[in-house]
Amino acid sequence: METDLIEKMPCHNQQLNNSESPEHAAKHVRFARSSAASEPCQDDTKPCETQTISDIQRQIGPQLKLLPLNDQIRELQTIIRDKTTSRGDFVFCADRLIRLVVEEGLNQLPYSECTVTTPTGHKYEGVKFEKGNCGVSIMRSGEAMEQGLRDCCRSIRIGKILIQSDEETQKAKVYYAKFPPDISRRKVLLMYPILSTGNTVIEAVRVLNEHGLLAKHIILLSLFSTPHGAQSIVQEFPDITILTTEVHAVAPTHFGQRYFGTD
Repeated sequence: METDLIEKMPCHNQQLNNSESPEHAAKHVRFARSSAASEPCQDDTKPCETQTISDIQRQIGPQLKLLPLNDQIRELQTIIRDKTTSRGDFVFCADRLIRLVVEEGLNQLPYSECTVTTPTGHKYEGVKFEKGNCGVSIMRSGEAMEQGLRDCCRSIRIGKILIQSDEETQKAKVYYAKFPPDISRRKVLLMYPILSTGNTVIEAVRVLNEHGLLAKHIILLSLFSTPHGAQSIVQEFPDITILTTEVHAVAPTHFGQRYFGTD
């Protein structure tokens, strides 16, 4: 985690929503824009950050997509970060936030137009997702997002990767990986809720690359990310897509322990 970043980054998502053009409003997702200009703090009661969201956007680029901030998402983020939150409330709010991220992740997958007939006999012009999508969770915290994906796609296949730090070298090491045999031809929703350093995700994407999957076919679903984590991943794999709810200098790294009750 970079020390030159401060802990408070209030309402950056809301700033971007105000500047969003009408043609992007219906997409319900914000693209990080490299042309955004830094703005001075307007509220003296809130601390200013040494590195603005505009700086972070210029560093990371359009590969980073953020869910638009609203009161519901902000409350869920707050409850998850609150150390006094009970485990039951923590899991409940985490599942809600996961569902929002998964729904938007599905919105990034390719689809084709189709025509169906309604019960009244009318033709309806709609869309359907193209076949060949799957999920991959990075164990163990990534498994918390599997049910949210299955709730939206009941028959979707989900692979797993287990990556842990080597005790001697402290480098990420792959201990287990199991994917659908045709994963190289699929679009993959890679699930990992907290992006701190980005090292674990980088190693996971390398494994997927070794199985023939291109980074441009990977959509990384996360709940919270640090600027350093997101930047490290994009620098290593410029074609990957990262979807998250918040980019903040301090990530709730206790997420996996609290969710599975091992804290």
